[in-house]
Amino acid sequence: MKLLVRVLLIFFTLFCAAQDWQENYKGVLAMAQHEDKPIVLVFSGSDWCAPCIKLDRDIWQSEEFKSYSKQNYLLYRADFPRKKENKLKDQVVQQNKELADRYNSKGYFPLVLVLDKNGNILGETGYHKSTPKKYITLLNSFKK
Repeated sequence: MKLLVRVLLIFFTLFCAAQDWQENYKGVLAMAQHEDKPIVLVFSGSDWCAPCIKLDRDIWQSEEFKSYSKQNYLLYRADFPRKKENKLKDQVVQQNKELADRYNSKGYFPLVLVLDKNGNILGETGYHKSTPKKYITLLNSFKK
């Protein structure tokens, strides 16, 4: 019984500390309409794109961004890893390809879009050396 409690405690801690990056874009759109929140859509090459890795480390993984985004945004990362060990499910690969065709036809990485609840682009940016607070301010400047 003690082991079960420990395992559940560890799982709960990891779950609460995890960021709310969604896995299904259509689900994100439905949530955005229901919750009336904008979407941060990130095109990333998580295992090969140095600016993508820096953006993740410096901004997305910061406690300030995690806390703020949980209340103010819905998050979706359209990732395009290259290493076999990071291969995504076929369904996610197809979903990300469709998103790239619609929103990132020039193939910029990283590309960060703020979308309204209907999936319309409000603004776009990429990586630049910044603090989480300044990056949040930039993303907020795109909202109408």
